[in-house]
Amino acid sequence: MKNPPAYCFTLELAVRDYEVDMFGVVNHSVYLRYLEHTRHTFLKSLGIDAAHMQQRGFNLVVTHIDIDYKQPLKSGELFVVKLAVPAVTRVRFIFLQDIYNLSSQQLTTSAKIVGTAIPPKGRPVIPDEFYHALHQQVP
Repeated sequence: MKNPPAYCFTLELAVRDYEVDMFGVVNHSVYLRYLEHTRHTFLKSLGIDAAHMQQRGFNLVVTHIDIDYKQPLKSGELFVVKLAVPAVTRVRFIFLQDIYNLSSQQLTTSAKIVGTAIPPKGRPVIPDEFYHALHQQVP
């Protein structure tokens, strides 16, 4: 990778047997779950709980995902998901997430996730506490 982003959060995970497809590698859809789980864990580490926000009427939604699969993961392999927050505005946030195989240190997956929050009135807006918590993570 030429210029890796300024990661602010990492989460180590392991591939479970049932996440592997008939070709012996992690199914492409499972990577989306790894990325989502990491984002939720990251937000919780900042004191932001997606379920609590939803109870307040704010639904966190992904509006766009761009993902590149570079190397497959296999059953039992350990990997790390690294996360960066390159930008946050009052109406959207961006996460860059990379997955690395821990044994080989190879980049397996790279993704850009764009999202927003939808309040009860329906116009996208990032709640203040969410904005301030993420803004502190922007390099």
